[in-house]
Amino acid sequence: MRRYGKNPDEDDIRVRPNRKGNRPRTNIRPKHEDAAEGFVLTVDRGRLHVLVEDRTIIAMKARELGRKGAVVGDRVAVVGDLSGAKDTLARIVRVEERSSVLRRTADDDDPFERVVVANADQLAIVTALADPEPRPRLIDRCLVAAYDAGLEPLLVLTKSDLASPDKLLESYGALGVPHVVTSREELASGGAADRVRERLTDRVTAFVGHSGVGKTTLVNALVERQRATGHVNAVTGRGRHTTTSALALPLPGDSGWVIDTPGVRSFGLHHVDPSRVILAFPDLVPGTEDCPRACSHDEPDCALDQWVQDGHADPQRLYSLRRLLATRERREGD
Repeated sequence: MRRYGKNPDEDDIRVRPNRKGNRPRTNIRPKHEDAAEGFVLTVDRGRLHVLVEDRTIIAMKARELGRKGAVVGDRVAVVGDLSGAKDTLARIVRVEERSSVLRRTADDDDPFERVVVANADQLAIVTALADPEPRPRLIDRCLVAAYDAGLEPLLVLTKSDLASPDKLLESYGALGVPHVVTSREELASGGAADRVRERLTDRVTAFVGHSGVGKTTLVNALVERQRATGHVNAVTGRGRHTTTSALALPLPGDSGWVIDTPGVRSFGLHHVDPSRVILAFPDLVPGTEDCPRACSHDEPDCALDQWVQDGHADPQRLYSLRRLLATRERREGD
């Protein structure tokens, strides 16, 4: 049944008023072509500290971004008050395309990814040789996450005055991961910081590590701004979280960036695709051409076994790859 006549005019049409008194919704979004470029330094309770030119401003995410959020390391477009004056607030209207994304999950059964940092070039995995004891399984998991994200890994071993690094370094020799060994005395004198800084020049480097390994102490030695440090519990052997949020800090002379992240006790790899991890082993990649579809590279029909037997690659390299891939099936404490 028609509600109106066959040829109703405009006066016959009932128009529902907009009760909120605001403009009707539209899918057309402004382009913000005059927005300034910014670099996210840290995120604190919904407020983002963004570097715009030579000043730090506080901004919030614009509603038009929807569920897409910004994380430390993101390049963003910002509008509004960009003076950086007290009590001013700008808006992030666009998150630029990311060159890399470092992710982790709470555990291997958790399907929800958490973005740790964006646009990093390198992942520095900081591990103490003693107090607390090193956790090779956590190192392996961080390596897998780095390879999956396309980041170059760097192994930083601290507290060498308490234990020798030889045994740990031997287990990672086949991977060819660059490393730096430091001691507390060298950090105090500045020599260790100089060696680490050489590996960070002209790069954005994210620092990850178990609580209490000296990660923030190392970061403090590298940059001018100081962050609070903690201690290791003598009973549990665990460190106390002193870094509660990721923070990007410039190296002296604007020679690079370090991103200090909160200490982790687990590094879930639910999101990792084995086909991306093997790309970090270019000597093994050609051997996967005859692998079955969706091969995990750790099963009886994997073509890599024959590839290595034929002398195309070092068996230790295949062992190392499979050891890393196996960390997705095992807990860090196993």
